[in-house]
Amino acid sequence: MILVTVGMQLGFDRLIMAMDQLAPTLNMEVIAQTGRGTYQPLNMTARAKIGPSEFEELVQKSRLIVSHAGIGTVLTAQRFTTPIVLFPRRFDQGEHRNDHQAATANNLDGRPGVLVAMTVDDLASTIAKGLSMEKPDTALSPTARQLHEAIGTFIETGEL
Repeated sequence: MILVTVGMQLGFDRLIMAMDQLAPTLNMEVIAQTGRGTYQPLNMTARAKIGPSEFEELVQKSRLIVSHAGIGTVLTAQRFTTPIVLFPRRFDQGEHRNDHQAATANNLDGRPGVLVAMTVDDLASTIAKGLSMEKPDTALSPTARQLHEAIGTFIETGEL
């Protein structure tokens, strides 16, 4: 299964539309968390919101995550050793207030389990690379897992 997520604060119709077009070619279930977007996918299961515990279950079951460049999702993917393709929102497309997501993606590109697609044209080949990656057999140490959970909670709720 592939999990697509755009976060809860904004929609990201460009990513959802691109994934909806690719979904029939992927030969597996695609589930999308669409946030506040307006595009309604036809070729994948889509929900505006997915609660935190269900989201973590989906991450664990996924072979790949395709996501905006939100650091909370990156940390969750790493915590569960699920490969992730980052597709950052772009300022010049009116998708965010600046290009911090592109900067985040560029800084994370090449790290273990992290791939970046900067354009819709790059998405299919980057997903293919992500699907060819195997989940590492080793999970995070208990200390690293605790740190990732604390950071993720702080990012999502503002509380430690």
